[in-house]
Amino acid sequence: MIRADEHHLRNGALKAHSDLKQGSNNLKNGYHVTEKVQKNGNGDSFYQPRVRGEDSFEEAPMYVAVMTYMGYGIVILFGYFRDFLRAVGLEKCHQAQEREEQKDFVPLYQDFENFYKRNLYMRVRDNWNRPICSLPGPVFDVMERVSDDYNWTFRLTGKTIENVINMGSYNYLGFAENNVDFLKTVAEETRQYGVGVCSTRQELGNLSIHEKLERLVAEFLGVESAMAFGMGFATNSMNIPALVGKGCLILSDELNHTSLILGARLSGATIRVFKHNNMQSLEKLLKEAICSGQPRTHRGWKKILIMVEGIYSMEGSLVRLPEILALKKKYKAYLYLDEAHSIGAVGPTGRGVTEHFGVDPNEVDVLMGTFTKSFGATGGYIAGKKELVDYLRSHSHSAVYATAMSPPVVEQIIRAIKCIMGVDGTTEGQRRVRQLSENTRYLRSRLKEMGFIIYGNQDSPVVPLLLYLPGKVGAFSRAMLKRKIGVVVVGFPATPIAEARARFCVSAAHTREMLDKGRS
Repeated sequence: MIRADEHHLRNGALKAHSDLKQGSNNLKNGYHVTEKVQKNGNGDSFYQPRVRGEDSFEEAPMYVAVMTYMGYGIVILFGYFRDFLRAVGLEKCHQAQEREEQKDFVPLYQDFENFYKRNLYMRVRDNWNRPICSLPGPVFDVMERVSDDYNWTFRLTGKTIENVINMGSYNYLGFAENNVDFLKTVAEETRQYGVGVCSTRQELGNLSIHEKLERLVAEFLGVESAMAFGMGFATNSMNIPALVGKGCLILSDELNHTSLILGARLSGATIRVFKHNNMQSLEKLLKEAICSGQPRTHRGWKKILIMVEGIYSMEGSLVRLPEILALKKKYKAYLYLDEAHSIGAVGPTGRGVTEHFGVDPNEVDVLMGTFTKSFGATGGYIAGKKELVDYLRSHSHSAVYATAMSPPVVEQIIRAIKCIMGVDGTTEGQRRVRQLSENTRYLRSRLKEMGFIIYGNQDSPVVPLLLYLPGKVGAFSRAMLKRKIGVVVVGFPATPIAEARARFCVSAAHTREMLDKGRS
């Protein structure tokens, strides 16, 4: 199983589409007909900021935990029994076999990793990597496939499962769309610049459109400067080593994304992990770092960098930004904030957790985010002080060696940010930000009413629904697909062994009928 409060709208809130049939063509294109935005009494088109609620991590009853461990135990026992049957030739072995001359080689995989994939993951492998054959908007089409050898291989039936509700993509604001009217500027830039640059920014790949994007990102975030990168994962993994190194200390939240963890390890800095969103744990590490210094020499650390995320993609929780900023100032540390899931998705105008908490973005030393989610594109950015960005332009491996971003992708990001800011002359971006907030709260409240255990913050569009039992993970995903709902299910080792879950991702493009369909 690897991988990958109120629910009624306020008076004057947007109405959902009442006729799905009428809007079916628009849904296929990944967007809705523009609706009129209801303004509040102050003439502001955005909803009023809400006070941050507590993150919810309700514990399951003891019998659920016991049954979960028993379930894994039974599956593992049967796995060893099937391995025995394969060894004596009573069951066919479908996995790749090493050649005779390779028998003395060190195995590529650890023994239990191989066992886990062979006997546990293969049983539920059909729930991942499903081939999609349409635009992955609020609905999509899935190619039907079957397996004749217990998920070792698949074959396509030639049939298509149409109009599956997409509850798994990070398409928070619905910008993953192919509306011709919205994408005119993208088409124009494609005709002018082509689809690829084939060079790095420092050689012949620095186009005027790249600089335009970076100025717009800095303006959108309210900081001095910004730099764009072609890959979100590399934005973390390749820039962190440019900022810290040997003699530096990284304090990392235990639930940070793999890209942050990889960047920290590549940097050569000392890494210490604090409990998720636990300010006592973080302050304890900061005190120890200041008092004790580096191991053996006890010299002071060159830098202390706190690394956190805005929204944690597996838990749906929000960072405790004001408290972390207070500790950062108190102990004179630096703060690296990953807003991959929060930029565009939270805040009254979609400017992320800094706006959500009313914090000056200039108080955060390194603002990182991606364009792969709320903006319907690809790539990432680093923003902050001009000195920081100028330094990264010449010291970041991602900046020096990576190919420049594709011009059509850059224009897609520009048109999405302009839409959110309202500088395109419409209120469409404002409507989407508001609709996402309403959809998020509605889905969370309805799932809780149905008795499910839901993790995370009420304002987080990432909604983890706890399944616990290993058998439920595959069964839930298959049952949802039969109801034409596509979901992502996640289990050990991507989550703790007793916390397998389904992860819903809410979008502004979802209608009320879509969010209600799973109850039927």
